Amino acid sequence: MGVVVALSLLVIVGFAIAMLLAPTARLATEDKDDAPAPTWGRPAAAPTPAATPYRPGVSGLVDPDWLRATAESTGIPERALAAYAGVAMAKASTMPTCGLAWNTLAGIGYAESRHGTHGGSSIAETGTVTPGIFGIALAGGATAEVPDSDGGVIDGDAQTDRAVGPMQLIPQTWRNWHIDASGDGIEDPQNIDDATMATANYLCRASGDMASEKGWRAGVAAYNSAGSYIAAVAAAADEYAH
Repeated sequence: MGVVVALSLLVIVGFAIAMLLAPTARLATEDKDDAPAPTWGRPAAAPTPAATPYRPGVSGLVDPDWLRATAESTGIPERALAAYAGVAMAKASTMPTCGLAWNTLAGIGYAESRHGTHGGSSIAETGTVTPGIFGIALAGGATAEVPDSDGGVIDGDAQTDRAVGPMQLIPQTWRNWHIDASGDGIEDPQNIDDATMATANYLCRASGDMASEKGWRAGVAAYNSAGSYIAAVAAAADEYAH
């Protein structure tokens, strides 16, 4: 538990800065006067698995027809959606009790970087975001002060830490959850597969029950406890589920 609490504090910093980097826009559901705002992201239906994985890593686990249809209906770029869905499928296999759904990962990805498109970035077929996405310097004042922990290797800043990648993980957090989920042999927080799997692993460690409202809110709050952030992710996740 001590590890989870300590890491929660680190991730909160990164995700708080991400809110400054990519403030969440209003979704269609928020404009409906007759519908109350969602309080959590109810799990969407599970993705359809591919008959045979068609590329390395988690993104090759998802049925291409499901991917095309769902990307069209949600507006999520296909390559980002392949990461969210593939990671959810992988976690369902290795940790089914967590109950983490793809639409929650998509809600976080939307809030953090508009699915890897913030600032004109895009996701290549390999899953890597180009140009890389970096948050503002965590130098204190308007932000928490987080001294440099990586010599600028991960975030390009040798003075202070910055959140990095499509899921906006700070270097300290990435060191605890780094993983290669794309199958390219490289662990990279700027890769949507790797970053999403690190996010999923963190959520399931922090909560372990993402399929209930209480557990879902606890997991997302471990990333960022601000009510506005939880509401933004809930709104996006709920929209994608519908």
